[in-house]
Amino acid sequence: MSCACWYNGYARWTIRFSDERADEELVMAMLLDGVRVLDFTQYVAGSGITRLMAELGAEIIKVEIAPVGDPARLIPFIRDGRSGYFVQQNRGKQSLCVDFKHPETLELLRELVPHCDVVVENFGPGVLEKRGLDYPHLRELNPKIIMASVSAYGRESLLSHKTGYDWIIQAFAGFMHMTGPVDGPPHPIGLALLDVNASVHGFAAVGYALYHRLRTGEGQYMDLSMVDTAFHMHDLNVHGPSVTNGEFKPHRMGIHHQQIFPFGVFKGPTGYLCVAALQLQWKNVCECIGRLDLVNDERYDDGLKRATRRDELIPIIEGWMASLPTNEAVLDALDRHRVPATAVLSPADAKTHPYFRDRGTLRTVPDPILGEIDIPGFPFRFSAQPQLPALQAPLLGEHNEEILTRVLGYSMEQTADLTRRGVLLQRPC
Repeated sequence: MSCACWYNGYARWTIRFSDERADEELVMAMLLDGVRVLDFTQYVAGSGITRLMAELGAEIIKVEIAPVGDPARLIPFIRDGRSGYFVQQNRGKQSLCVDFKHPETLELLRELVPHCDVVVENFGPGVLEKRGLDYPHLRELNPKIIMASVSAYGRESLLSHKTGYDWIIQAFAGFMHMTGPVDGPPHPIGLALLDVNASVHGFAAVGYALYHRLRTGEGQYMDLSMVDTAFHMHDLNVHGPSVTNGEFKPHRMGIHHQQIFPFGVFKGPTGYLCVAALQLQWKNVCECIGRLDLVNDERYDDGLKRATRRDELIPIIEGWMASLPTNEAVLDALDRHRVPATAVLSPADAKTHPYFRDRGTLRTVPDPILGEIDIPGFPFRFSAQPQLPALQAPLLGEHNEEILTRVLGYSMEQTADLTRRGVLLQRPC
Protein backbone atom coordinates (compact mmCIF):
# COMPACT_ATOMS: atom_id res chain seq x y z
CA MET A 1 0.00 0.00 0.00
CA SER A 2 1.40 3.39 -1.01
CA CYS A 3 1.46 5.56 2.06
CA ALA A 4 3.73 7.41 4.41
CA CYS A 5 3.74 8.52 8.00
CA TRP A 6 5.50 11.79 8.74
CA TYR A 7 6.28 12.57 12.36
CA ASN A 8 8.17 15.37 14.02
CA GLY A 9 11.38 14.41 15.73
CA TYR A 10 14.82 13.33 14.70
CA ALA A 11 14.28 9.59 15.06
CA ARG A 12 10.97 8.31 13.74
CA TRP A 13 9.36 5.39 11.99
CA THR A 14 9.23 5.95 8.25
CA ILE A 15 6.93 3.94 6.01
CA ARG A 16 8.20 4.38 2.48
CA PHE A 17 5.84 5.37 -0.31
CA SER A 18 6.29 2.75 -3.03
CA ASP A 19 5.03 -0.80 -2.63
CA GLU A 20 8.31 -2.65 -3.06
CA ARG A 21 9.98 -0.24 -0.60
CA ALA A 22 7.41 -0.44 2.21
CA ASP A 23 9.96 -1.42 4.80
CA GLU A 24 9.86 0.17 8.25
CA GLU A 25 13.08 1.40 9.72
CA LEU A 26 14.09 3.63 12.59
CA VAL A 27 15.99 6.41 10.86
CA MET A 28 16.73 10.08 10.89
CA ALA A 29 14.76 10.30 7.66
CA MET A 30 14.87 12.95 5.00
CA LEU A 31 11.42 14.50 4.63
CA LEU A 32 10.82 12.94 1.21
CA ASP A 33 12.75 9.75 1.82
CA GLY A 34 11.07 6.91 -0.10
CA VAL A 35 9.33 9.10 -2.68
CA ARG A 36 10.31 8.13 -6.23
CA VAL A 37 9.82 10.62 -9.06
CA LEU A 38 9.88 10.01 -12.80
CA ASP A 39 11.23 13.32 -14.04
CA PHE A 40 10.64 14.39 -17.67
CA THR A 41 11.65 18.01 -17.04
CA GLN A 42 14.09 20.32 -18.79
CA TYR A 43 15.61 23.75 -18.15
CA VAL A 44 14.34 25.41 -14.92
CA ALA A 45 10.58 25.65 -14.34
CA GLY A 46 10.08 21.89 -14.18
CA SER A 47 13.57 20.88 -13.09
CA GLY A 48 13.32 23.23 -10.13
CA ILE A 49 10.47 21.16 -8.69
CA THR A 50 12.49 17.97 -8.70
CA ARG A 51 15.62 19.83 -7.60
CA LEU A 52 13.88 20.81 -4.36
CA MET A 53 12.47 17.31 -3.94
CA ALA A 54 15.94 15.78 -4.38
CA GLU A 55 17.33 18.04 -1.65
CA LEU A 56 14.71 16.60 0.71
CA GLY A 57 15.61 13.01 -0.09
CA ALA A 58 13.30 12.03 -2.95
CA GLU A 59 14.69 9.63 -5.53
CA ILE A 60 14.61 11.42 -8.89
CA ILE A 61 14.85 9.38 -12.11
CA LYS A 62 15.58 12.05 -14.70
CA VAL A 63 14.55 10.86 -18.17
CA GLU A 64 16.73 12.53 -20.79
CA ILE A 65 16.27 12.35 -24.54
CA ALA A 66 19.24 11.19 -26.62
CA PRO A 67 21.53 12.42 -28.02
CA VAL A 68 21.71 15.74 -26.09
CA GLY A 69 19.71 15.04 -22.95
CA ASP A 70 18.32 18.00 -21.04
CA PRO A 71 19.04 21.08 -23.24
CA ALA A 72 20.20 22.79 -20.03
CA ARG A 73 23.42 20.78 -20.52
CA LEU A 74 24.23 23.18 -23.38
CA ILE A 75 23.61 26.44 -21.51
CA PRO A 76 26.69 28.50 -20.51
CA PHE A 77 28.76 28.62 -18.50
CA ILE A 78 30.45 25.43 -19.69
CA ARG A 79 33.85 24.01 -18.81
CA ASP A 80 35.19 20.68 -20.09
CA GLY A 81 31.78 19.96 -21.61
CA ARG A 82 29.97 20.43 -18.28
CA SER A 83 27.34 23.14 -17.77
CA GLY A 84 27.17 24.85 -14.39
CA TYR A 85 23.57 25.77 -15.22
CA PHE A 86 22.67 22.09 -15.54
CA VAL A 87 24.58 21.15 -12.39
CA GLN A 88 22.72 23.73 -10.29
CA GLN A 89 19.29 22.44 -11.34
CA ASN A 90 19.99 18.70 -11.29
CA ARG A 91 22.09 17.78 -8.27
CA GLY A 92 21.02 14.51 -6.68
CA LYS A 93 19.15 13.18 -9.71
CA GLN A 94 19.75 9.93 -11.58
CA SER A 95 20.01 10.16 -15.36
CA LEU A 96 18.24 7.66 -17.62
CA CYS A 97 19.02 8.63 -21.23
CA VAL A 98 16.79 7.07 -23.89
CA ASP A 99 16.05 7.38 -27.60
CA PHE A 100 12.52 8.75 -27.49
CA LYS A 101 11.87 7.57 -31.06
CA HIS A 102 12.81 3.95 -30.46
CA PRO A 103 9.69 1.75 -30.11
CA GLU A 104 11.11 -0.08 -27.08
CA THR A 105 11.66 3.16 -25.17
CA LEU A 106 7.99 3.78 -24.53
CA GLU A 107 7.48 0.31 -23.12
CA LEU A 108 10.52 0.79 -20.89
CA LEU A 109 9.12 4.05 -19.52
CA ARG A 110 5.70 2.51 -18.98
CA GLU A 111 7.34 -0.24 -16.95
CA LEU A 112 8.75 2.38 -14.58
CA VAL A 113 5.43 4.10 -13.86
CA PRO A 114 4.03 1.49 -11.40
CA HIS A 115 7.23 1.84 -9.37
CA CYS A 116 6.96 5.63 -9.04
CA ASP A 117 4.95 8.00 -6.87
CA VAL A 118 5.15 11.18 -8.93
CA VAL A 119 5.68 12.16 -12.57
CA VAL A 120 6.77 15.72 -13.40
CA GLU A 121 7.06 17.07 -16.95
CA ASN A 122 7.34 20.35 -18.83
CA PHE A 123 7.38 19.25 -22.46
CA GLY A 124 5.61 21.22 -25.15
CA PRO A 125 1.92 20.58 -25.86
CA GLY A 126 1.16 17.08 -27.10
CA VAL A 127 4.61 15.52 -26.64
CA LEU A 128 3.58 12.98 -24.00
CA GLU A 129 0.02 12.62 -25.27
CA LYS A 130 1.25 11.40 -28.67
CA ARG A 131 3.33 8.73 -26.94
CA GLY A 132 0.66 7.52 -24.56
CA LEU A 133 2.48 8.93 -21.55
CA ASP A 134 -0.16 11.47 -20.53
CA TYR A 135 -2.03 11.24 -17.23
CA PRO A 136 -5.00 9.09 -18.37
CA HIS A 137 -2.60 6.44 -19.70
CA LEU A 138 -0.26 6.64 -16.68
CA ARG A 139 -3.21 6.31 -14.32
CA GLU A 140 -4.10 3.00 -15.98
CA LEU A 141 -0.60 1.78 -15.12
CA ASN A 142 -0.62 3.22 -11.59
CA PRO A 143 -3.97 4.47 -10.20
CA LYS A 144 -2.20 6.30 -7.36
CA ILE A 145 0.26 8.18 -9.56
CA ILE A 146 0.57 11.94 -9.06
CA MET A 147 1.44 13.89 -12.19
CA ALA A 148 2.42 17.56 -12.50
CA SER A 149 2.62 19.27 -15.89
CA VAL A 150 4.33 22.66 -16.07
CA SER A 151 3.76 24.85 -19.12
CA ALA A 152 3.66 28.50 -20.08
CA TYR A 153 -0.11 28.91 -20.37
CA GLY A 154 -1.47 25.69 -18.85
CA ARG A 155 -2.53 22.48 -20.55
CA GLU A 156 -6.17 23.56 -20.72
CA SER A 157 -6.48 27.19 -21.76
CA LEU A 158 -7.10 29.44 -24.74
CA LEU A 159 -3.33 29.67 -25.24
CA SER A 160 -2.26 26.13 -24.33
CA HIS A 161 -0.85 25.65 -27.85
CA LYS A 162 1.73 28.41 -27.36
CA THR A 163 5.27 28.05 -26.07
CA GLY A 164 6.72 30.53 -23.61
CA TYR A 165 9.78 31.13 -21.48
CA ASP A 166 10.49 33.36 -18.51
CA TRP A 167 10.72 36.67 -20.39
CA ILE A 168 7.60 35.85 -22.41
CA ILE A 169 5.73 35.28 -19.16
CA GLN A 170 7.16 38.49 -17.70
CA ALA A 171 5.73 40.36 -20.67
CA PHE A 172 2.34 38.61 -20.75
CA ALA A 173 1.67 38.64 -16.99
CA GLY A 174 2.33 42.37 -16.58
CA PHE A 175 5.79 42.24 -15.02
CA MET A 176 7.71 44.03 -17.79
CA HIS A 177 5.10 46.79 -17.86
CA MET A 178 5.86 47.48 -14.20
CA THR A 179 9.66 47.35 -14.50
CA GLY A 180 12.04 50.04 -15.74
CA PRO A 181 12.25 53.86 -15.77
CA VAL A 182 8.95 55.71 -15.31
CA ASP A 183 9.12 57.31 -18.76
CA GLY A 184 11.11 54.56 -20.45
CA PRO A 185 10.33 51.27 -22.18
CA PRO A 186 9.36 48.10 -20.31
CA HIS A 187 12.32 46.22 -18.85
CA PRO A 188 12.77 42.50 -18.15
CA ILE A 189 13.87 41.39 -14.70
CA GLY A 190 17.47 40.22 -14.96
CA LEU A 191 17.04 36.65 -13.72
CA ALA A 192 14.72 33.67 -14.31
CA LEU A 193 12.34 34.86 -11.61
CA LEU A 194 9.16 33.38 -13.04
CA ASP A 195 10.77 30.05 -13.94
CA VAL A 196 11.88 29.66 -10.33
CA ASN A 197 8.55 30.97 -9.04
CA ALA A 198 6.70 28.31 -11.04
CA SER A 199 8.99 25.58 -9.72
CA VAL A 200 8.45 26.58 -6.08
CA HIS A 201 4.68 26.65 -6.61
CA GLY A 202 4.95 23.24 -8.28
CA PHE A 203 7.02 21.88 -5.40
CA ALA A 204 4.30 22.93 -2.96
CA ALA A 205 1.54 21.49 -5.16
CA VAL A 206 3.26 18.11 -5.37
CA GLY A 207 3.68 18.08 -1.59
CA TYR A 208 -0.02 18.72 -1.05
CA ALA A 209 -0.91 16.04 -3.60
CA LEU A 210 1.25 13.56 -1.69
CA TYR A 211 -0.49 14.54 1.54
CA HIS A 212 -3.88 14.15 -0.14
CA ARG A 213 -2.90 10.69 -1.34
CA LEU A 214 -1.75 9.77 2.15
CA ARG A 215 -5.22 10.61 3.49
CA THR A 216 -7.34 9.26 0.62
CA GLY A 217 -5.19 6.86 -1.39
CA GLU A 218 -5.93 8.91 -4.51
CA GLY A 219 -3.46 10.21 -7.05
CA GLN A 220 -4.23 13.22 -9.21
CA TYR A 221 -3.13 15.45 -12.08
CA MET A 222 -1.90 19.02 -11.63
CA ASP A 223 -1.91 21.55 -14.47
CA LEU A 224 0.63 24.26 -13.53
CA SER A 225 0.78 27.42 -15.63
CA MET A 226 3.72 29.81 -15.41
CA VAL A 227 1.33 32.65 -16.20
CA ASP A 228 -0.95 31.66 -13.32
CA THR A 229 1.86 31.40 -10.78
CA ALA A 230 3.29 34.72 -12.00
CA PHE A 231 -0.02 36.59 -11.95
CA HIS A 232 -0.58 35.35 -8.40
CA MET A 233 2.40 37.48 -7.33
CA HIS A 234 0.74 40.84 -8.06
CA ASP A 235 0.02 42.67 -4.81
CA LEU A 236 -1.59 46.02 -5.74
CA ASN A 237 -1.87 45.82 -9.49
CA VAL A 238 -4.91 43.55 -9.81
CA HIS A 239 -7.22 44.66 -7.00
CA GLY A 240 -6.10 48.31 -7.00
CA PRO A 241 -8.03 49.42 -10.10
CA SER A 242 -11.13 47.55 -8.84
CA VAL A 243 -11.10 49.15 -5.40
CA THR A 244 -10.45 52.67 -6.75
CA ASN A 245 -12.92 52.39 -9.65
CA GLY A 246 -10.08 52.73 -12.11
CA GLU A 247 -8.36 55.69 -10.45
CA PHE A 248 -5.30 53.60 -9.67
CA LYS A 249 -3.52 52.68 -12.89
CA PRO A 250 -0.50 50.38 -12.48
CA HIS A 251 2.53 51.81 -14.25
CA ARG A 252 6.31 51.64 -14.16
CA MET A 253 7.59 52.93 -10.85
CA GLY A 254 11.25 53.40 -11.65
CA ILE A 255 13.24 53.33 -8.43
CA HIS A 256 10.53 54.58 -6.04
CA HIS A 257 7.22 53.02 -4.99
CA GLN A 258 4.17 54.78 -6.41
CA GLN A 259 2.07 54.47 -3.23
CA ILE A 260 4.56 54.72 -0.35
CA PHE A 261 7.51 56.99 0.52
CA PRO A 262 10.32 56.67 1.45
CA PHE A 263 10.27 53.28 -0.26
CA GLY A 264 12.90 53.06 -2.95
CA VAL A 265 16.50 53.47 -4.04
CA PHE A 266 18.58 56.44 -2.91
CA LYS A 267 22.07 57.62 -3.77
CA GLY A 268 24.25 57.16 -0.71
CA PRO A 269 27.75 58.54 -0.09
CA THR A 270 29.48 55.42 -1.47
CA GLY A 271 26.82 53.67 -3.57
CA TYR A 272 23.12 53.04 -3.81
CA LEU A 273 20.91 52.23 -0.83
CA CYS A 274 17.38 50.89 -0.56
CA VAL A 275 15.11 52.30 2.16
CA ALA A 276 11.65 50.81 2.79
CA ALA A 277 9.76 52.74 5.48
CA LEU A 278 6.04 52.26 6.06
CA GLN A 279 3.71 54.83 7.64
CA LEU A 280 4.52 53.78 11.21
CA GLN A 281 8.22 54.33 10.51
CA TRP A 282 7.95 57.85 9.04
CA LYS A 283 8.60 59.43 12.44
CA ASN A 284 11.70 57.22 12.81
CA VAL A 285 12.97 58.46 9.45
CA CYS A 286 12.44 62.09 10.45
CA GLU A 287 14.23 61.58 13.76
CA CYS A 288 17.12 59.86 12.00
CA ILE A 289 17.68 62.63 9.45
CA GLY A 290 17.15 65.38 12.05
CA ARG A 291 13.91 66.72 10.53
CA LEU A 292 11.23 66.27 13.20
CA ASP A 293 9.45 69.26 11.66
CA LEU A 294 8.33 66.96 8.85
CA VAL A 295 6.51 64.51 11.12
CA ASN A 296 3.33 66.57 11.47
CA ASP A 297 3.61 68.50 8.23
CA GLU A 298 0.23 67.99 6.53
CA ARG A 299 1.90 67.82 3.14
CA TYR A 300 3.71 64.63 4.17
CA ASP A 301 1.53 62.99 6.81
CA ASP A 302 0.73 59.82 4.87
CA GLY A 303 2.61 57.60 2.47
CA LEU A 304 0.61 58.48 -0.63
CA LYS A 305 1.03 62.23 -0.05
CA ARG A 306 4.76 61.73 0.38
CA ALA A 307 4.90 59.59 -2.76
CA THR A 308 3.21 62.29 -4.84
CA ARG A 309 5.63 64.91 -3.44
CA ARG A 310 8.73 62.75 -3.39
CA ASP A 311 10.62 65.21 -5.62
CA GLU A 312 10.61 67.53 -2.58
CA LEU A 313 11.69 64.82 -0.13
CA ILE A 314 14.35 62.94 -2.09
CA PRO A 315 16.87 65.84 -1.93
CA ILE A 316 16.31 66.11 1.83
CA ILE A 317 17.00 62.41 2.43
CA GLU A 318 19.90 62.16 -0.03
CA GLY A 319 21.35 65.39 1.38
CA TRP A 320 21.39 63.84 4.84
CA MET A 321 22.98 60.68 3.43
CA ALA A 322 25.68 62.75 1.72
CA SER A 323 26.57 64.35 5.06
CA LEU A 324 27.84 60.98 6.29
CA PRO A 325 31.14 59.47 5.14
CA THR A 326 30.02 56.02 3.95
CA ASN A 327 27.02 53.87 3.15
CA GLU A 328 27.81 51.87 6.28
CA ALA A 329 27.45 55.00 8.41
CA VAL A 330 24.07 55.73 6.82
CA LEU A 331 22.87 52.17 7.44
CA ASP A 332 24.09 52.23 11.03
CA ALA A 333 22.06 55.39 11.67
CA LEU A 334 18.95 53.96 10.02
CA ASP A 335 19.34 50.71 11.98
CA ARG A 336 19.53 52.63 15.26
CA HIS A 337 16.17 54.20 14.39
CA ARG A 338 14.71 50.88 13.20
CA VAL A 339 14.25 52.00 9.62
CA PRO A 340 14.54 49.05 7.19
CA ALA A 341 17.41 49.68 4.81
CA THR A 342 20.24 47.93 3.00
CA ALA A 343 22.94 48.54 0.47
CA VAL A 344 22.06 47.58 -3.10
CA LEU A 345 24.29 44.55 -3.58
CA SER A 346 25.42 42.96 -6.80
CA PRO A 347 25.35 39.14 -6.87
CA ALA A 348 29.12 39.25 -6.38
CA ASP A 349 28.70 41.56 -3.37
CA ALA A 350 26.07 39.26 -1.90
CA LYS A 351 28.37 36.25 -2.16
CA THR A 352 30.94 38.01 0.02
CA HIS A 353 28.45 39.03 2.73
CA PRO A 354 28.72 36.68 5.75
CA TYR A 355 24.93 36.28 5.98
CA PHE A 356 24.70 34.16 2.83
CA ARG A 357 27.38 31.66 3.80
CA ASP A 358 26.40 31.47 7.48
CA ARG A 359 22.75 30.82 6.66
CA GLY A 360 23.47 28.31 3.91
CA THR A 361 21.81 30.60 1.38
CA LEU A 362 25.06 30.31 -0.58
CA ARG A 363 26.60 26.85 -0.82
CA THR A 364 29.80 25.55 -2.35
CA VAL A 365 29.22 22.07 -3.74
CA PRO A 366 31.55 19.52 -5.35
CA ASP A 367 31.29 18.39 -8.96
CA PRO A 368 33.45 15.66 -10.53
CA ILE A 369 34.22 17.80 -13.59
CA LEU A 370 33.81 21.43 -12.53
CA GLY A 371 35.32 20.99 -9.09
CA GLU A 372 33.83 23.17 -6.35
CA ILE A 373 31.19 25.65 -7.53
CA ASP A 374 28.93 28.13 -5.77
CA ILE A 375 25.16 27.68 -6.04
CA PRO A 376 22.11 29.07 -4.23
CA GLY A 377 21.37 26.95 -1.18
CA PHE A 378 18.16 25.19 -0.20
CA PRO A 379 15.58 27.89 0.65
CA PHE A 380 13.73 26.21 3.55
CA ARG A 381 14.73 25.29 7.10
CA PHE A 382 13.12 22.30 8.86
CA SER A 383 13.83 21.48 12.50
CA ALA A 384 13.46 17.74 11.85
CA GLN A 385 15.42 17.66 8.61
CA PRO A 386 18.94 16.18 8.67
CA GLN A 387 21.84 18.16 7.27
CA LEU A 388 21.52 18.49 3.51
CA PRO A 389 23.52 15.85 1.66
CA ALA A 390 26.41 16.58 -0.70
CA LEU A 391 24.63 15.83 -3.97
CA GLN A 392 26.09 15.66 -7.47
CA ALA A 393 24.43 16.19 -10.85
CA PRO A 394 24.48 13.13 -13.12
CA LEU A 395 26.45 12.53 -16.26
CA LEU A 396 24.24 11.83 -19.27
CA GLY A 397 22.84 8.31 -18.89
CA GLU A 398 25.06 7.69 -15.87
CA HIS A 399 22.43 5.61 -14.07
CA ASN A 400 20.93 3.66 -16.99
CA GLU A 401 22.10 0.28 -15.74
CA GLU A 402 21.49 1.01 -12.06
CA ILE A 403 17.89 2.15 -12.60
CA LEU A 404 16.90 -0.76 -14.81
CA THR A 405 18.54 -3.43 -12.66
CA ARG A 406 17.46 -2.05 -9.28
CA VAL A 407 13.97 -0.80 -10.10
CA LEU A 408 12.86 -3.14 -12.90
CA GLY A 409 15.01 -6.18 -12.17
CA TYR A 410 16.75 -6.21 -15.54
CA SER A 411 19.97 -8.14 -15.86
CA MET A 412 23.21 -6.40 -16.77
CA GLU A 413 23.13 -8.32 -20.05
CA GLN A 414 19.70 -6.87 -20.86
CA THR A 415 20.81 -3.30 -20.20
CA ALA A 416 23.96 -3.85 -22.28
CA ASP A 417 21.80 -5.13 -25.13
CA LEU A 418 19.54 -2.06 -24.92
CA THR A 419 22.64 0.13 -25.13
CA ARG A 420 23.96 -1.76 -28.17
CA ARG A 421 20.64 -1.35 -29.95
CA GLY A 422 20.45 2.38 -29.24
CA VAL A 423 17.56 2.37 -26.77
CA LEU A 424 19.90 3.70 -24.06
CA LEU A 425 22.74 6.19 -24.39
CA GLN A 426 25.53 7.16 -22.02
CA ARG A 427 28.04 10.01 -22.31
CA PRO A 428 30.84 11.13 -19.97
CA CYS A 429 29.73 14.71 -19.28
